Amino acid sequence: MTLKWIAPSEVSNALEGRLSSAIEMAAMAGEVTLKYFRTRIGVQRKGDNSPVTIADQEAEKAIRSELERRYPKDSILGEEFGVQAGTSEYQWIIDPIDGTKSFISGVPLYSTLIGIVRDRECLGGVILIPALNEIVLAARGTGAWHASGDEVLTKCAVSQRKLADGLFAFTQVDSFAKRGAGEGYHQLEAAAYVTRSWGDGYGYMLVATGRAELMVDPIANPWDLAAVQPIIEEAGGRFTSWTGESTVFGGDGIGSNGLSHELALKILRG
Repeated sequence: MTLKWIAPSEVSNALEGRLSSAIEMAAMAGEVTLKYFRTRIGVQRKGDNSPVTIADQEAEKAIRSELERRYPKDSILGEEFGVQAGTSEYQWIIDPIDGTKSFISGVPLYSTLIGIVRDRECLGGVILIPALNEIVLAARGTGAWHASGDEVLTKCAVSQRKLADGLFAFTQVDSFAKRGAGEGYHQLEAAAYVTRSWGDGYGYMLVATGRAELMVDPIANPWDLAAVQPIIEEAGGRFTSWTGESTVFGGDGIGSNGLSHELALKILRG
């Protein structure tokens, strides 16, 4: 499988070409992950007991190497190798495999995430689902763009459905209980027409492309969300922490089509 998309002029010029570069780097890293997908791959445990594989590490190294070549003054924050300081105002926040548990289980819904940040403001991002050959991306002022397979990148938007007629997505039920929000999960499930655990970056992609109305992360890191926020917002939706703050540094996240956001905040705050 070859992962490649030609960026429209709005995307190619966005943020001094960084978004176009992010597309290329995500595709490159995605190809790395596909070499190991559904193979007999070793799994290690990190300090927080989360899994990591050689695919995670090699994909992040590939992105970092390209960033060092293209934007040597930019700083980098990655899930696997931490912070690399820079001297410019830009920072790249990357997650080579968002959904490693899905990856090692042979489930194709894992993603590669690349976020472009300036002064802690998320300006652009790419969500790539390598095993599905599907991508969604955005930068401030460009709108959100989506393509699947050999399709041309076209603008996408969130749905206009209420949650009662729509889809509530999440990653794992027990993460709500870990936050003491188990009852909140059940209330959201009852409020939605359908509930599915199509989580991680894929859940946010569904929101941005109008296929889901709400995606909730009870526990999240900046590398899980930095690419997500500009995509959801440029698609016409809303992204906040559980406190309602517009940030990816709050330890949790809510992405919605906007119509279901206040309801989700009310339930989860309670």
